Amino acid sequence: MFPNTILAKNQQGKKALSLGLAFPDTHLVEYAARAGFDAVNLDGEHGAFNPTDVDRIVHVAHAHGLSVTARVPHIRADEINRWLDRGVQGIMAPHIETADQTRALVDACYFAPLGQRSWGGGRGTEFNDEAALASYGGRPGFRQFADDNMLVFAQIESQLGYDNLDAILAIKGLDAIAFGPNDLAASLGFPGAPADHPEVVRVHADIEARTRAAGKRISLDYAAQANMSDLLIDATRAFAATHADEPFPPA
Repeated sequence: MFPNTILAKNQQGKKALSLGLAFPDTHLVEYAARAGFDAVNLDGEHGAFNPTDVDRIVHVAHAHGLSVTARVPHIRADEINRWLDRGVQGIMAPHIETADQTRALVDACYFAPLGQRSWGGGRGTEFNDEAALASYGGRPGFRQFADDNMLVFAQIESQLGYDNLDAILAIKGLDAIAFGPNDLAASLGFPGAPADHPEVVRVHADIEARTRAAGKRISLDYAAQANMSDLLIDATRAFAATHADEPFPPA
């Protein structure tokens, strides 16, 4: 393991560059490294990843010096642990609505005493290699290293989550709030208006203001993310628009 490259970039006073993937492709991870990205983010809620996919992606990302973060499908501890065991260094939890859920999220992501993360035997704990762990000062030192390099985000996507925002923000170990604009707009009674309805805009601004007042951040503070699906769609659409009317030359 190595220090979280997102946090390392932040310590330079800069946002990290992250490539968002919703499908497994290790070549894209390598391309991101060549292009100067700092990290890769996997969408485990809506994307198509199994544990083997995640393991391969993290393997390639780490070989190229990129940290990996992920939005997990849900906050069950065994699910989060599978991602952390692969070597993921940041977790975004979708559909957080209560302080109890936030506490469960933190418990799953951090080792004791801050949390209750289970010690695994994968890349996330140096494969239980005692020689590697010794370089951190043994298991206690590695546990501290892992906690110091973990990012934990809660995604607010409902009226209930908004109503409980202050209690959510009070949980120690939560780093940032992430928006879930489409689902939040629908829950507020304005489906299909994630960015332009005045009430949705007001709620987003209020969430951000209260989050910062609580001494925490918005997830977008940490990294600028380019989603691979958007890049592909934009590039192929631009190519099609440029070449759609090219004449077929005569023989």
